[in-house]
Amino acid sequence: MQLEEIFNSNRHNLNDTDIIIWKYILQHRTAVRHISIHELARACSVSSTTIVRFAQKLGFDGFGELKAVLKMEQPMRVASSDDVLGDLGKFYEQTGKKLMERNFDRASQLIHEANRVYTFASGYVQANVVQELKRLFFYDNVLLFEIAGREEFRAVLENITRDDIFIFVSLSGETPIVVDFARELKLRDIQFISITQLHDNTLASLSTVNLYVSPAQFQLYADDDERPPFKSMMPYFMLVEIWYVKYRLYLQRQKQQEQAARQAAGPKQ
Repeated sequence: MQLEEIFNSNRHNLNDTDIIIWKYILQHRTAVRHISIHELARACSVSSTTIVRFAQKLGFDGFGELKAVLKMEQPMRVASSDDVLGDLGKFYEQTGKKLMERNFDRASQLIHEANRVYTFASGYVQANVVQELKRLFFYDNVLLFEIAGREEFRAVLENITRDDIFIFVSLSGETPIVVDFARELKLRDIQFISITQLHDNTLASLSTVNLYVSPAQFQLYADDDERPPFKSMMPYFMLVEIWYVKYRLYLQRQKQQEQAARQAAGPKQ
C-alpha cells in the first residue's frame, strides 16, 4: 500500500497540524526521504513528538517506518528513451502484476450484496471505464445504472437505500460535482467505491473502498515540442477487468464455503 493510500484511509483521524505535516511531505518528497525527524519538525514548526504522533495515526510505529515507505515509492516520471514501446510494455507488465496481487474482496462483496449499483464518471476517459464496468458485470446479471448529472443524482437520492451502492470513476478525485455527491452519500450512510489515480484526494478519503491506479507518462515528441507527454490510461481498464475476474473467483469461494457449511451442519432432522 502506497503512502497516499494510507493517508486517505486514515484522513479522518488527522487534525489541522497533521495536514500541514502531510502537505510538507507531499511538496518535498525527495528531501523528506533523507532528512531526520528533527529537521522535519523544524520545517513544519512542530515538535518531534508531533511528527511521531502523525506517523502513528497513519498506522506506522514512528517516523522511521514512514520514511522507509516513502523511500520505496517511485514518483511517476516521464519515460524518455529510444525504446518507447519497450518502456510501455514494461509499464503494462508491472501494472498488471501489482493489480493481480491486489485484494478486491471488499469491493466484490459490496457489488454482490447490493440491491442496486449506480455509477458516475467525471469525464470522457472515466465514462469509457464505466462502460467497460457495465459490460463486464452484465455477464453476471449485475446491472450498473449510470448517473448522467446533478439532476439525475438528486432524483436517485429520493429512492436510494442503504442496500444500494455507488461507484465513482475520477482521475483527480477532486472534481467538485464528484466530491459533492460523495459527501451527500456519506451523510446518508450509503457505501460507495472510488476508482482514482493514486494520490491524496478527497473522494478516496470519503469512500468505503478505494481502488487506485497509477498512470504513466511517455515522451513521444521532440524536446522542443510544446505538446504534453503521452499519458497512458490503460491501468484504469486493466483494473476493472482484473476486478471482474476476481469478482467471479470471489463468488466461487463464497459458494464453496456455503456448501462446506451445509455439509458440516449435516442433514436436517
